[in-house]
Amino acid sequence: MTGATASGAHPTTGVKIFSAGAAACLADVVTFPLDTAKVRLQIQGECRTSSAVKYKGVLGTITTLAKTEGPVKLYSGLPAGLQRQMSFASLRIGLYDTAQEFFSAGSEATLGSKILAGLTTGGVAVFIGQPTEVVKVRLQAQSHLHGPQPRYTGTYNAYRIIATTEGLTGLWKGTTPNLMRNVIINCTELVTYDVMKGVFVNNKLLADDLPCHFVSALIAGFCTTLLSSPVDVVKTRFVNSSPGQYTSVPNCAMAMFTKEGPTAFFKGFVPSFLRLASWNVVMFVCFEHLKRDLMKSRQTVDCAT
Repeated sequence: MTGATASGAHPTTGVKIFSAGAAACLADVVTFPLDTAKVRLQIQGECRTSSAVKYKGVLGTITTLAKTEGPVKLYSGLPAGLQRQMSFASLRIGLYDTAQEFFSAGSEATLGSKILAGLTTGGVAVFIGQPTEVVKVRLQAQSHLHGPQPRYTGTYNAYRIIATTEGLTGLWKGTTPNLMRNVIINCTELVTYDVMKGVFVNNKLLADDLPCHFVSALIAGFCTTLLSSPVDVVKTRFVNSSPGQYTSVPNCAMAMFTKEGPTAFFKGFVPSFLRLASWNVVMFVCFEHLKRDLMKSRQTVDCAT
């Protein structure tokens, strides 16, 4: 994704981090109902009670949620989701070019340096943003339709209860599967987008503009969903589990396999793809244009002074 903007200036690291965070937050707002539907489909099968709501398909899940729990429920956990993007996406995407330059040691970036950059920025961002991920998933998963009262009344209530009942380590629950998931996502998403954008631009198939960014983001979304789905489902189940339900991440994966079969690892695949593809399109298009506009504004200010 390295390259000069339309004004000829290379975006600074600060501009990239800010643009990535802002673009990711906007993408989250647009696609959050799909993410909530994905979480509900992924945890379906854990609750064996007859009163549990059954979800079918993406639109069916969204419609059922809106009818039974209200449209607002589709955005349950959004504050934590935005906090996650500000602390997570801003770093993993905003620092990607910097990490890529470091690993390429001043020479032209290779596929290996791109992969190493994705691994590094994705890994660092997970450790920083994991508490927001735990709270987001818990709020998206909880339902008031059966069982006891909802565990949490809001975002900050969730942070407090998790920290007091499960300890501070509870906020980093599921770091291992989330690390695996986001390393896969970061590498596949950023590297695929970077490579496809380079193929289109270098071969003069598309100009470095909206159509190129759109198609590259769409391809990156599909590849990312395909590779990350099994780890994503295990991560969601483990993070949402009550204390003692699973002894470890492998135990969670094995329980899923024995009780629900291998297809359980691809539960919520369609909403995952719709969410990741649409998220990628909104995020990368906004990210590229924000970088350009911010650098143009900066140059205008510099010229005026």
